[in-house]
Amino acid sequence: MVRNIHQREYPVPVEQVGALLARAAEANSPVWPPGWPALVLDRPLGVGADGGHGVIRYRCTEWVPGRRVEFTLAPGSFLVGTHSLDVLDGPWPDSSILRHEIDCRLRGVGYLLWPLAIRWIHDAMIEALLDRTAVSLGHPPVTAARPSPWVDFLRWLMSRRRSARAADSPA
Repeated sequence: MVRNIHQREYPVPVEQVGALLARAAEANSPVWPPGWPALVLDRPLGVGADGGHGVIRYRCTEWVPGRRVEFTLAPGSFLVGTHSLDVLDGPWPDSSILRHEIDCRLRGVGYLLWPLAIRWIHDAMIEALLDRTAVSLGHPPVTAARPSPWVDFLRWLMSRRRSARAADSPA
């Protein structure tokens, strides 16, 4: 079982964070971090929207505007389960928490890919998403998240692989 949680508290009301969450799949999203594979859906964010980011495919199975989006990973994936973003009430008046959670089990090559690569890339991307949200809310982090050298290496390998595939595809 994989349960992976990241969250960040923001000194703004829930409605402000919720308004940004609704724009997660837009081009130039105020929450999706630049430089990472974009979240692309086949229709506006809502139940039934299919898409994903990078090689990860999923379908929106729950959408509570301004509060929660849940995606169920596509059948046949090496991850079986859900990942979600929730906007929660913060501990102080006019504060909120953005929480990302993966709740899934591994399958096949996932037993190898998750601990060696996907977990590290995922963690770095989600921390970048939380930073991007903070910047969009006008409260940038004191210290921005920085991917580890391992993540930088994995991303470099993935970019070389994408370049090689693009060169091999017919024009």
